[in-house]
Amino acid sequence: MLVLTITGLGVFAGGLAWLLNDPRPPTGASRGERLYYAYCIECHGRDGRGSWRAALFLLRPGNLADSTRMSSHTDRYLFDIIKHGGSPVGRPGMPAFGYHLSDDDIRALAAYIRTLAKDRP
Repeated sequence: MLVLTITGLGVFAGGLAWLLNDPRPPTGASRGERLYYAYCIECHGRDGRGSWRAALFLLRPGNLADSTRMSSHTDRYLFDIIKHGGSPVGRPGMPAFGYHLSDDDIRALAAYIRTLAKDRP
């Protein structure tokens, strides 16, 4: 019985680790894409449409793949919301990354985010 319990816990822990493992950026990823995978993918998902992790916490991150919505945002807006977070513009769920990223990193990240909407029909 003890062996069965330990095996069951091991399988459960392994499955949970696999489920919660963060995806890695593809080989040859740009700087902006690597930053997206490091800071944004948990909420916005791999394709920018939102992730199941955010849904678990009842968060609805912005759909970065919606070309109509994204075309209405200026580069300055994207820079500001990444740097200062969403609270100043009425999007309180978006954290600020200005303490973690340089301005050049934020610009590279914003440029990559633009590609998420361009890749969609």
